[in-house]
Amino acid sequence: MPFIRNAWYVAAWDSEVTDEAMLPRHILDEKLIFFRQVDGTVTALSGVCPHRYASLSMGRLEDGAVHCAYHGLGFDHTGACVHNPFGAPPKGMRLRSYPVIERFSAIWIWMGEPAAADPDLLPDFSFNDPTVHCVGQGYLLVQANWELEVENILDLSHIQFLHPTTLGSSEVANGAYEWHQDGDQIWSNRDVYGEMMRPELAGPMGVPSDRPVDRWIHTRWDAPANLAIFAGAVPAGQDRGGAPGTPTGHLFTPATQGSTHYFYSIAFPRAMGPQAEALARTQVDFLKMPFEMEDLPMLEEQQRNLAGRSLRDVKLGWLPGDAAGARARNILYARMDAEAATAPSS
Repeated sequence: MPFIRNAWYVAAWDSEVTDEAMLPRHILDEKLIFFRQVDGTVTALSGVCPHRYASLSMGRLEDGAVHCAYHGLGFDHTGACVHNPFGAPPKGMRLRSYPVIERFSAIWIWMGEPAAADPDLLPDFSFNDPTVHCVGQGYLLVQANWELEVENILDLSHIQFLHPTTLGSSEVANGAYEWHQDGDQIWSNRDVYGEMMRPELAGPMGVPSDRPVDRWIHTRWDAPANLAIFAGAVPAGQDRGGAPGTPTGHLFTPATQGSTHYFYSIAFPRAMGPQAEALARTQVDFLKMPFEMEDLPMLEEQQRNLAGRSLRDVKLGWLPGDAAGARARNILYARMDAEAATAPSS
């Protein structure tokens, strides 16, 4: 299945990219390197030397230039070869550079046509703005296709069964579910009533764990695979007062057809004081367990069962919670087909 290339993907958390060493990362089946220039600006380049296809991550970063470990060729932040130990730098030998934006605590990359890389197309993850929120950052490399990840977050009915002692409860299946499309966004909203929540969830939401509560879990999807969950709770029967809930980010970037970078986050306003930083740290650590120990094994087993096929290639069953995912897939496949129709023939 082809990738959507003309879109913004998260390549790394901002804390992962430094001016001291290159960060190698596979994205959309391409080997890339990321580093900061002397002024702090992030650069993304092809990670393979065009001379003899050595991996540049095996080399060194020096004064904002990448030097190949094989024959010593050096490339600057534009991808131009600027150093050749054996003579003049060959003008025809250069690396592809990619548009990047550093925003919302993340490094975003555009893998398609550079001229189409419009910053206004970046999805809104302003709740991850580090100037106003303390952001807990998490990362997993999942050996499963990114479509499975999108489905997993758009249909959270599974938390009752896959996360019974962490994120879910026996009341989830009895909750109210609705989905809708708002422009290019898909919303998948689940409201659970009379739920007994575990202390690890109830505490950060500011509700008791020994009495029933009403919880809302509202999920927003932006193509291709950038999702946000807004979750909150109030004592059962109490009006929620329009509170959006605590936001978590679930940002999926294809590494290969069968593996996905999963960047997850949780954010608390700095106006809360020192508690915000402590909550961001403890809650992102709490989330790691169900994501890594419960979601990840299920997704990777699904990937094995698909045996190289995509969700587009197989016949899927239907439950009410599948509606949002089905609509998102239709949008994705239309974009894939449109890109394929305009791609230059090889």
